[in-house]
Amino acid sequence: MAENKPVLIELDEDAPQVADAPQVPDVIDAPQGEVMQSVVKLATRRPSRLARWFWGLLLSLLVTAVSLTAYNAVLGLIATTPMLGYAVTGLIGLFVVVCVLIAGKELLAFASLGRVDRLHTRAEAALTENDLVAAKTVADDLARLYGRREETAWGRARMKERIADSFDASAVFAVVDQDVMTPLDKAAQQEIEAAARQVATVTALVPLALADVLTALVSNLRMIRRIAEIYAGRSGTLGNWRLTRAVMTHLVATGAVAVGDDLIGSVAGGSILSKVSRRFGEGIVNGALTARVGVAAMEVCRPLPFEQGKGPRTGQIVKSALAGLFNK
Repeated sequence: MAENKPVLIELDEDAPQVADAPQVPDVIDAPQGEVMQSVVKLATRRPSRLARWFWGLLLSLLVTAVSLTAYNAVLGLIATTPMLGYAVTGLIGLFVVVCVLIAGKELLAFASLGRVDRLHTRAEAALTENDLVAAKTVADDLARLYGRREETAWGRARMKERIADSFDASAVFAVVDQDVMTPLDKAAQQEIEAAARQVATVTALVPLALADVLTALVSNLRMIRRIAEIYAGRSGTLGNWRLTRAVMTHLVATGAVAVGDDLIGSVAGGSILSKVSRRFGEGIVNGALTARVGVAAMEVCRPLPFEQGKGPRTGQIVKSALAGLFNK
């Protein structure tokens, strides 16, 4: 019986070296946060001037046509059935009153957001120039802004006692941050965590096309609206959309929606679920990007700028938002 011996095959050409083989990537087809990228594009897209003229003229024509139709209909009813005609006239009058009230509410929302924006600008100027008088004036105006907010009542009283011992602008704003802004910041972070969880869950579990994009868009709009209401007291529909555009534009300009940085890379690759399922990885990344939008909204809506290095950390918010949802 022949013995089993190893067979040696000699090759004419040089054998390939293992060191020359291309490196196998650690992550194949890594999540890119496509849903939030689509939301940012939708929010920052500006229609062309021709498109704005088209929609403006179309809306004017529709309003004119509806108004003339209603006017002629009311005149006809008054001529044929006076009581019914007067009733319809009353309904139209009530509708006009409601429209005026809505317009007034939107104007008040714009005024409130403008007041917060002016406070933010004045606070930055006081910090830059280290103007103690200007800083104390900003602190007094901020106390009046939140004069009816019960959650800041104790902090406002404590701020007035402590602010007299402050001898520079940064110390004044440190007192204001600690005594007045802390409960508002916590409420805003809770809104961010809730939005991040919702976006991450829907992206991971709902396979329907465009459902995740719609959910992310609605969640981010609602989150920005709630943050504006926390800091400014109110936020109208038009004001919220304008604020959303400002936040998203700021994110695009600063590159904060990029996925290839340390934060998003660690979030996307740090979960076992993200390696097992690409949809779970997309959910984690979209939740992290939503948290970034929320932090940017806090920076825009907050009447005081955050101290250097003491603002909310996106990674910490994401960790708290996704705790128990996507465990490592």
